[in-house]
Amino acid sequence: MAGGPAAVGAGVGANAPKVCLLVASIVAQPHMSSQSKLVGILMVAFSAFGGILFGYDTGVISGIKEMHPWLREFGVPSSDHPSGYTITSSTESLVVSILSVGTFFGALFGAPIADILGRKWGVVFACLVFSVGIAMQTAAVAVPLFVVGRVFAGLGVGLVSVLCPMYQSECSPKWIRGAVVSTYQWAITIGLLLAAVVNDGTKDRSGADSYRIPIALQFVWAGVLAGGMALLPESPRWLIKRGRDEDAAAALARLTRLAPDHPEVTQELNEIKENLEHEISIGESSYADCFRWNDSKIGFRTLTGIFIQAWQQLTGINFIFYYGTTFFQRSGISDPFLITIATNIVNVFMTLPGMYGVEKFGRRRLLLVGAVGMCVCEFIVAIVGVAVPDSNIAAQKVLIAFVCIYIAFFASTWGPIAWVITGEIFPLQVRAKAMSLSVASNWLWNFGIGYATPYLVNTEAGSAGLEVKVFFIWGSTCACCIIFTYFCVPETKGLSLEQIDEMYQHTMPWRSHIYRNRLMAGEVAPAARHSDSEKGEVASATEKI
Repeated sequence: MAGGPAAVGAGVGANAPKVCLLVASIVAQPHMSSQSKLVGILMVAFSAFGGILFGYDTGVISGIKEMHPWLREFGVPSSDHPSGYTITSSTESLVVSILSVGTFFGALFGAPIADILGRKWGVVFACLVFSVGIAMQTAAVAVPLFVVGRVFAGLGVGLVSVLCPMYQSECSPKWIRGAVVSTYQWAITIGLLLAAVVNDGTKDRSGADSYRIPIALQFVWAGVLAGGMALLPESPRWLIKRGRDEDAAAALARLTRLAPDHPEVTQELNEIKENLEHEISIGESSYADCFRWNDSKIGFRTLTGIFIQAWQQLTGINFIFYYGTTFFQRSGISDPFLITIATNIVNVFMTLPGMYGVEKFGRRRLLLVGAVGMCVCEFIVAIVGVAVPDSNIAAQKVLIAFVCIYIAFFASTWGPIAWVITGEIFPLQVRAKAMSLSVASNWLWNFGIGYATPYLVNTEAGSAGLEVKVFFIWGSTCACCIIFTYFCVPETKGLSLEQIDEMYQHTMPWRSHIYRNRLMAGEVAPAARHSDSEKGEVASATEKI
């Protein structure tokens, strides 16, 4: 599932002590009251509400396209469906996957929108674009307008998927950054669950309101997000980049619940300014700079972000949430809408252990465990589905059980942690651009999988007719996730964004735990942040100027 944090700087309160548990962290810091620290964290966490827009919009289409009134409105007569109407594989692919076309371009536009409008007002703008798309879908009586509405909604979701987690990563304390950024993924799962519940509540209505109510409800989510973000402080890092130092101090003071002239606020602002000066010293970056190969491994890091987003989609998770209702129905399960609610409940509650584990056990370890668990579950689902007929009730229960276990592994590992990784690994000078490329990769693969799945699964002429055998593909891609994580993903738990930059310069991902331990123990001097080669690049850039 998509979304994606892009961070600048070490995170608010970078000098605060690192403690694994949120409550312990809050109590452990003496210069602020527990209530003040909690208020600051909750302000940042609110922006995760943007995940509800994506999660709900993803989940709602899964049920809507199976509702009889929607099929009568947008489908063609058919005796093969209980409603008397159906849609072709091409129409199904278009309606489901076209959202991802909009989100792909929305993600690419996320970087310039974030730099021009700022993080919080960029989110408000995204909500307006999203609402235009929802209005079109609600009013549509034919496929073309419905599809155009999906594109506009996708543009809004794509912008939100860059801007909201970017805001979180830039404004969160490093000692709880991973958990705070993970709340975006949790919000996505909540949106998926809400969509399943609303679909189940309206599916038996006989009129067009059966599908228009679930669609129009998205106006509420957009309104809550836009209104809340308008009241929150802007990212201090963006304000400093725009030369608004006093506003940055005020914003940081609100986030930390300290006075604008407090020593920690002053120190944090100085660190941000130092990083900005370093960025300016090496000149403006372009998208081509994201693929430079130097001591900082910028090209490697950009490709890691792009591919971790791609592999997250290739785990097959959106097959369940885009086509789950249809899949369960064709597998002989009597109440597919109810099973969809059950899988979404698993998704919501199993994200919580991931939010805890990301700071307790680390990013890399959980990604490896999750990939192994998903791989095993998906091969079991594929084997059971192929070997046992649909009429076997016990086999159907096994299938549902292992689909739920698979979702549990995803929700507690690859769901939230992929976004945490992409929010942490990019250097300052290319962070916004590299982040937009990574999120665009997620949406591109989201589109590809959403568009191809009906042709892979359906049994009509021109389709592959794989049905449950498609899980052999997802199991194989999860095996590739194991290899990718081992060679490409470093352990970044507890490090500031600057320390992560330093670690990339001096070690490889499969040895990162050793260097990380040295950084955490203070064995590496802070002055070693930039390598000699980087200093040479700075000097060269200065000479050119």
